[in-house]
Amino acid sequence: MLRTTPTGGAGRGTAGGDRLVSIGSVLNQLRDEFPEVTISKIRFLEAEGLVEPRRTPSGYRKFSPEDVERLAQVLRMQRDHYLPLKVIREHLDAQARGEELPLRPQGTPGDPDAPGAEAGPDRPTASRVGRSVLLEAAEVTEAELDAWESYGLITPAADGDYDVESVTVAKLVAHMGRFGLEPRHLRAMKAAADREAGLVEQVVAPLRRHRNPQTRAHAEATTKELADLSVRLHAALVQTALGVRLR
Repeated sequence: MLRTTPTGGAGRGTAGGDRLVSIGSVLNQLRDEFPEVTISKIRFLEAEGLVEPRRTPSGYRKFSPEDVERLAQVLRMQRDHYLPLKVIREHLDAQARGEELPLRPQGTPGDPDAPGAEAGPDRPTASRVGRSVLLEAAEVTEAELDAWESYGLITPAADGDYDVESVTVAKLVAHMGRFGLEPRHLRAMKAAADREAGLVEQVVAPLRRHRNPQTRAHAEATTKELADLSVRLHAALVQTALGVRLR
């Protein structure tokens, strides 16, 4: 069961503001009931507007108990009723207004005729999204996405789908473009990210090859922790460099 206090709704008041937690803590709370949930899935739901965590001055996500319960509601609706995210958002918005919308009858995952079924190549999963979903979620055009792919900023898988993090990448690249930064300017950031990923892989590769399943599981946890530390270090280094240059 979810280790958080039920709120009975999706309110986002200040109550519990002193109990804000990181995205890693949210993942730990949700995994008892939703063992397949990932940090990428939580970030994807945020990108889709299903949850709006607070941000620290340095940009880190901080989730309230209400945010965690809202995420749990979203995941339950997906698991138990196979509802698309648009319908889930309508239900949560209705709850926030004190209304109740009837849930569609439960369908069968993979059944194209099931009400609200999310089967199909362009439906979001726990870790992958189709091209049309990425375009809609990031609010970008085909031409923009083609340009970013040509510069290696976003790379589709062999089947044409994308990691859900690509939605975040697309949004950030589009936002930076409003400041005049073109895809060619961002290749250095992509190259730096690839080098950081290579360093993480060097650390965890021996663990992944181990025969012990627990050790291999530890490799995945280590990968996530090192990735988070890498992002935080990168942000701190950029802030430090800018601070020095602006003095």
